[in-house]
Order: sequence, then structure tokens, then C-alpha cells
Amino acid sequence: MRHYRWLAVIPALGMLGGVPFANRVQPYVFGLPFLLAWIVIWVIATSLIMALIFALDSARDAETAAADSTHADQSRSM
Repeated sequence: MRHYRWLAVIPALGMLGGVPFANRVQPYVFGLPFLLAWIVIWVIATSLIMALIFALDSARDAETAAADSTHADQSRSM
């Protein structure tokens, strides 16, 4: 089972669950009200987390393909 896919829940929790915490105008972050900056930061974090999940999926698929080819080679030689 690919438990690391649960990382995809983090952006939803951060973006939606953090809104009551971040619902204010002050302070300004890079000239943006805090709530808007909060959402922009989570959009960027979402991209990074999805890239991490993709990299982990690719690595696991490569390992699986290598193991399958090794197993196929061994069964052919018998």
C-alpha cells in the first residue's frame, strides 16, 4: 500500500482548516493580506507535495518494474 499518498490530505487541511486561523487582514505578507498570502502559500505547497508524491510513485514503479524483470528472467532460465 502506498501510504505516502496520504500526504495529499495535508494541503486540503492547511488551506481549508487554516482559514479560521488566518482570517485577518493584518499583517501584510509581501503586500498581500494575510488570508490571501496563506492561500497562495498553500497553493505553492500543494504543488511541492504533489511533486513529491509523483517522485515517490515513479521510484516505486521503477523498483517494481526492475523486480518484475528480474523475476521474469529467473523464471525463463529454469
